[in-house]
Amino acid sequence: MFRSLLWYRKIPRSHQALSLKSSTLALSSIVLRPYQEHCLDACVEALQSGVARIGVSLPTGAGKTTVFITLLSRILPPTSNPAASRSLIIVNSIELAIQSANQVANLFPKWSVEIEQGTKHKASGSADVTVATYQTLLNAERLAKFDPHGVKAIIVDEAHHAASPSYRRLLSYFNPDIKNPDPGFPTPSLPHKIPIIGFSATFSRHDGLALGSVFERIVYHRDFLEMIREQWLCDVRFTSVRANINLQNVVINSRTGDFNPTSLAHVINTDTVNDLIVKTWLDRASKRKSTLVFCVNISHVEALTQTFRNCGIDARYLYSKTPNVERKALIESFKSGQFPVLINCAILTEGADIPNIDCVIVARPTRSRNVFAQMIGRGMRRSPDTGKKNCRIIDFVDSTASISGVVSTPTLFGLDPGEITINGEHTSFHYPMLMPSADETPERLEKLAFQTIGSREVTTVPVPKSVIYTDYENPFSMISESSGAPHISKLSQFAWVGCGGDIYVLECLGKGYLRIEPMKQWPSYFEARYTPVAFDNVTAATLGKLSPFMRSRKILTAESLDDAIRGCDTYVKNKVARGSMSLGLLRTARWRQAPATESQKQLLRKRWLRRDI
Repeated sequence: MFRSLLWYRKIPRSHQALSLKSSTLALSSIVLRPYQEHCLDACVEALQSGVARIGVSLPTGAGKTTVFITLLSRILPPTSNPAASRSLIIVNSIELAIQSANQVANLFPKWSVEIEQGTKHKASGSADVTVATYQTLLNAERLAKFDPHGVKAIIVDEAHHAASPSYRRLLSYFNPDIKNPDPGFPTPSLPHKIPIIGFSATFSRHDGLALGSVFERIVYHRDFLEMIREQWLCDVRFTSVRANINLQNVVINSRTGDFNPTSLAHVINTDTVNDLIVKTWLDRASKRKSTLVFCVNISHVEALTQTFRNCGIDARYLYSKTPNVERKALIESFKSGQFPVLINCAILTEGADIPNIDCVIVARPTRSRNVFAQMIGRGMRRSPDTGKKNCRIIDFVDSTASISGVVSTPTLFGLDPGEITINGEHTSFHYPMLMPSADETPERLEKLAFQTIGSREVTTVPVPKSVIYTDYENPFSMISESSGAPHISKLSQFAWVGCGGDIYVLECLGKGYLRIEPMKQWPSYFEARYTPVAFDNVTAATLGKLSPFMRSRKILTAESLDDAIRGCDTYVKNKVARGSMSLGLLRTARWRQAPATESQKQLLRKRWLRRDI
């Protein structure tokens, strides 16, 4: 959209600060996209109403960096403290810090910008905008440089981390309404409320920590499907691979709710699964120019890279201990198309801006919707200059269906991967070992109970005789052509009805109904309400009542649809339809198979005749 040249203004050596200014080629303003303007309006309106801690949910590729920097230009110092003119942007990596600082310099060249990170970048604390990593700010001396009395606003990038204790230690320093996890922390006394605005592509947490402890309201939410439909993001193609990956014995981390990486690697980092991943890439993505692969841990990264290379594919990898200079050079080479496959582990999940990625392989199963969305989001940026037309997302589904909660492509759309075949082309292939050794035949491997890698035992994954691909070439048809809510059948035996927009209703045999829908303030969370019946229809008509229902009451909130459905089912059985009466709520109840009565038909005729009114 625009080009800029950056030069670095030296700060006195005592500060060793990095200050960025742009040249005269930089633009001080850009034309924002319509949704970006709507987002800014929502933020300003919320702040003007007195809400000081707000969240914004924008998918990867939506330009959230541009949005929050522009927002800072629209936030003025408070009238009660005109001296509060500085802003702080908190990120979680040096790459994001440099990216944000560069963008500040591009958009507002008259602002002074500094970076606070590690031993190399030490800010003065007096710049118009300081971009800091939260790890560095955890140092009390580094944090003390930023006097809350002079701060007008704080931006938290990747804000789904904000409920963690480390982030709350930082944010409570600037806002007394955020509780510091450390007992005895002195509550700051400030002359003004400092707005804290969080931005994230996935505004929910899988580990159960409530983001409500930091943010009061989500003021703007935009789903990546909307962005694809409106062509702000690139088209996507999905391939789910059903293989014999049994996750039943994988340990689940009690803190995060996701798989323990070491335990997961025992199943995933095997010759069989790595061969399957490479075979899938050869069959479905070998013509793709830039494939990004997500692995379980470092040993998996190294093993899978070697598997690709053994097949003559130029695959390279990076991980947490890759030196920064080497990491930067590797990413630049990947961006320029010098090699086709880049393999990583938890490095490029967040903040990576590599638009040319046209294939993403999720080689690490996860129970976190956030993590899955972050991974596939790496490939959703548009890049017409590189000839990119769409992005192929490849994930691997546990064919044993032995464990619940694993996120895959269909579940991201609210569908069940075992039941949805709308616009999905099923393809199976005979699976040969890509690199069988003389003594490790498929027959022998299937008989082994364990294999040893290094000094650890890992469960052997039998070599599959065939593997099924399911290609989803049109995700919108997959959703629109699915009647009702087929994924609900996996969550409940009751006859829940999907009404669209993640709204679900259960009619309770004339006793009222339950309704589940996303929360307005937190679209990633769900709220359930029960609306009881006050009168039957005849009595209501006789008394001249407009509605036979009483006022609805909230019965629960939940962080996932799964939890909301289960909680409502328990509520119905204990409070509404007790005992054998609950059998009538089942989808398989006999009365549901009976033909419609005359009165029911008559009601439908009346409704049909009034359909245009």
